[in-house]
Amino acid sequence: MDEKKVLIKVVGRQRYDDDEDDKIELTTIGTLEEAETEYILTYREELAPNSAPVKTRLSVQKGGKRIELLRSGDFSSLLIIERSKRNLCTYATEYGDLLMGIYGKSIDYEIGGDKGVISFGYDIDINGAVTSQNEVTIDFRINNRVD
Repeated sequence: MDEKKVLIKVVGRQRYDDDEDDKIELTTIGTLEEAETEYILTYREELAPNSAPVKTRLSVQKGGKRIELLRSGDFSSLLIIERSKRNLCTYATEYGDLLMGIYGKSIDYEIGGDKGVISFGYDIDINGAVTSQNEVTIDFRINNRVD
């Protein structure tokens, strides 16, 4: 696998039951690897001052049928997103683990040359009740000047 350094911009949007919207943006440095069956983006997130960074690994299956979003750190999670399919996933919090349903609504990606974009949408449900609708867009470009 050929690993390339990339500049990554992540935009996440959430809509909650009460029609409240939330938007999170993150710009960071990471790596992009192309394997035989998938693309893998790896990067770190700084969530709060004085807290350990979270390592994020986003794997996009070629063909766009599946995304795995693995976050590791003090609280780890693995979200599996497959178009038109519900997966049960565990999400760790400071209060304990939550078992959530993740229903994949969309997966799109375009990777080529020195840049790419990955976008996906999914609903989260707890005990069968949808708690949020989520959309994530990740833009990245190769950055040869990154150390």
